[in-house]
Amino acid sequence: MKPSVKQDIRDGLRDAVPIAIGYFAVAIALGITARQAGITPFQGFVSSFLNRTSTGEFAGYRLVLEQAPYLAMFVMTLIVNARYVLMSAALSQRIPEGTPLWHRCIMAFGITDEIFGATILRGKPVSVWYSFFIATPAALGWAAGDATGILMGNVLPERIVLALGVALYGMFIAVFVPPARKSRIIAGLVLVSFALSWVFTKVAPLSHLSSGNRIILLTVVIAGVASVLFPVKDEDTQLAESEVAPDA
Repeated sequence: MKPSVKQDIRDGLRDAVPIAIGYFAVAIALGITARQAGITPFQGFVSSFLNRTSTGEFAGYRLVLEQAPYLAMFVMTLIVNARYVLMSAALSQRIPEGTPLWHRCIMAFGITDEIFGATILRGKPVSVWYSFFIATPAALGWAAGDATGILMGNVLPERIVLALGVALYGMFIAVFVPPARKSRIIAGLVLVSFALSWVFTKVAPLSHLSSGNRIILLTVVIAGVASVLFPVKDEDTQLAESEVAPDA
């Protein structure tokens, strides 16, 4: 085995450890939701290993709980996971030329928010070895946490189960609070999302929609309006504007 391959494997396993530990802890709360939807520990393990997205899987379990149609599940999954298309596009710029397509598919399948961040910060060309050995342990930690949460939900008292279920919402808060503190626009959009979500539960006929359909509708509308009103400028545009003279 080439020295570079060994180094990629070591780096992948090293970076996977903290991600896998964090995933296991968070996925326990996800397992509580899965138990409420009637998911068995084996089903939870398999679905989490293959899914690897906290928001998408949580929304998916909610749709299962509501017995939503397959179309709603498809649309929700597509919208919630659309950000991974952008992450894959960014990482593709670091993949060496000549990398086989099936290698690229393996690398794309393993992308999550945390793995994307670790891979980008590494600052090296992305190899299939690094991608596989960082993604697989992390996925196992996520899947094991989900299965453990389902098992704990079957054993622990109801009050403790409800308390653990709150942890997943705490994770969602931890995701959007840091960027909201840095941007008033993001903070405002979060507040608007809260307000509209409450309105959707109180005002007919919107209140007659399932929670899954409300999530899909709110996501599309709020994200679409925000992208039009507050477009994010790319680095080239910002650089060009900075080079314009004040009297130009």
